[in-house]
Amino acid sequence: MKKRVLLLGFAMIIGVLSACADQPQTSEEPKTYEGDFSYDIQDFEYKNQDGEMVSSEDLKGKFWVADFIFTNCTSACPPMTANMSKLQSELKKAGLNDKVRLVSFTMDPNHDSPKVLKDYAQKFDAEFTNWDLLTGYSQEEIKKLSIESFKAFLKRTEVQDPAEGQPDYNYVHSSSLYIVSPNGKAIKKYNGNTMDPSVVENMVKDLKEYIK
Repeated sequence: MKKRVLLLGFAMIIGVLSACADQPQTSEEPKTYEGDFSYDIQDFEYKNQDGEMVSSEDLKGKFWVADFIFTNCTSACPPMTANMSKLQSELKKAGLNDKVRLVSFTMDPNHDSPKVLKDYAQKFDAEFTNWDLLTGYSQEEIKKLSIESFKAFLKRTEVQDPAEGQPDYNYVHSSSLYIVSPNGKAIKKYNGNTMDPSVVENMVKDLKEYIK
C-alpha cells in the first residue's frame, strides 16, 4: 500500500514539473537600440498645438524625433523647424509617417501658446498627423527636461536694445534634432541648424535601419 502511495505521489510531482516546463515564457528583455549615447527621457505630459495632452507614455513603442525651439527665435529655430518639416515629408514618402512621431518642445512656454505654436508650424507646412508642438509647463520644467534628459544646454539671457517687435530676452539652446527609441531613450542627434540635405537624408536612413 505504501509503495502504491509513493508511486502515485512521485507521478503527481513529475506531472506538475512537466506542466511548468510547458508554460510559455512571458517575460522578455526589452529591445535595445544601439546609438551614439543612451539618455533616459523623463516622464512628461504637456499640451500640444491643438490643446490636447501628449505624454511620454503616448510615445512609448514608437521612434520619435525631438527638438527645442521658440517662435520668437530668428536664428537657429527656423532652419531646425524647416528640417523637421522636410523630415516629416520624407518619412511620409518612405511610408514611415505612422511609425515615427515628431515632437517640438517650446523653450518659451509663457509666450508660445498652442495657437501661437500652430500658427508658427503652419508657416513651415507642418502636418499635425504625427507632429506635436508642446507647451503648458514652467520655464524650470523645460530647462530640467532639456539638461537632464537630453544633456542639452538651455539658458535664458537678457537682450539689451532688442530689435523692434522682438522680445528683450533670448535663449542659448541646443540646435540638435534627437532620435528617441521606443523604450524612451535618446540615442542619436543631428545638426538641425543647417539646410544641408544630407542631415534629413541620414536621419531617414538611420530610422529605416532601426525600424526594419
